[in-house]
Amino acid sequence: MNLKTQYMLWIFVFCTGLQTLNSADWPMHRGNPGLQGKSDVRLGNSLVLKWTYDTGEFLKSSVVVSNEIAYVGSENGILHAIDTRTGKKKWIFKTEMAIEAPPLLHKGKVIVGSTDGFLYSINQENGKFLWKYETMGEIMGAANQAFRPKAQDDVFIVGSYDNFVHCVNADSGKMLWKFEAQNYINGVPTIYDQKYVVFGGCDAMLYVIRLEDGKNFKSIEVEAPIAASVAVADGVGYVGDMDRSVSAFDLQTGETIWNYRDKSFPYFSSPAISEKHLFIGGRDKGMHCIDRVSGKRIWRFSARGRIDSSPVITFDKIVFGSMDGKLYILSQADGKEIASYEVGEPISSTPAVTDRNIIVGCEDGKVYAFETENLK
Repeated sequence: MNLKTQYMLWIFVFCTGLQTLNSADWPMHRGNPGLQGKSDVRLGNSLVLKWTYDTGEFLKSSVVVSNEIAYVGSENGILHAIDTRTGKKKWIFKTEMAIEAPPLLHKGKVIVGSTDGFLYSINQENGKFLWKYETMGEIMGAANQAFRPKAQDDVFIVGSYDNFVHCVNADSGKMLWKFEAQNYINGVPTIYDQKYVVFGGCDAMLYVIRLEDGKNFKSIEVEAPIAASVAVADGVGYVGDMDRSVSAFDLQTGETIWNYRDKSFPYFSSPAISEKHLFIGGRDKGMHCIDRVSGKRIWRFSARGRIDSSPVITFDKIVFGSMDGKLYILSQADGKEIASYEVGEPISSTPAVTDRNIIVGCEDGKVYAFETENLK
């Protein structure tokens, strides 16, 4: 694919608003560069455990999947590649410190950040080291990927606890630009309209910066620090904060469209967005369904533990984990529980949903793969 064709493909994808992932893979955290948490899989009504894989250490990183291989990091600094058909190890790669960030899969590379401050590029097939890029702080969130139309290059965008968002060349790992916030950046930078990078930080600000050169386009004051990632669709950014609000912002004007407040608990979950609704978990133990236009609650589901796991939309259902040790499938329409599976230990990571499996990491250090009747 030449660069012009690649750029036109990007334009098509981003101009269609909501981006739905092909069902075979889940190559990045939240499924697409807009971080919308959406898959086209049609799940059945049951969860059957297929296999477990023990990483040997506490696990907070979320799973990504491509070509029947799952990838996940663990607290002992190891990136694991796992065969999704058998649950067996394919290869491992060791970093110097814990990996809490989800990996990113892009053009034969696995891109993952570590709390050692480095962003690593690894050969997806064999686990061999390609390059690493140093930030001056821990990397807690996944990298995102984009194509810069003027520069005609593939880039990775990642936030760090050095207070910077970094843009690096996908092939060489060399820095192209970096943008400084006023505090830690914990979430994943979002790509908006293939022109902007959107992210929140612990400085209680929402930033919209230019993808091409990293210059600030808009700085929006938020009521509290932001630990999660921003979901973007149709020019609107949706995010929860560490106080008790979920908000919608016009990314061109910087105006607040609405604030949703329920109980006085923070949101560490990132939202998933459908055509009409937004879904987000809270530390109030609730999964909230909110109208995207009005900001009014449609329904709320109560789990037995707080929900830091970010939900994934799967056609007419949503999937997420909870600190109560359960993986849940709910109906999008009314929030009724369709299925659940108790693994017994907290789930703070986000599930990966493909046409064959739901795969999720648990804080007991194990990766769990479930089969569910596929109705597609």
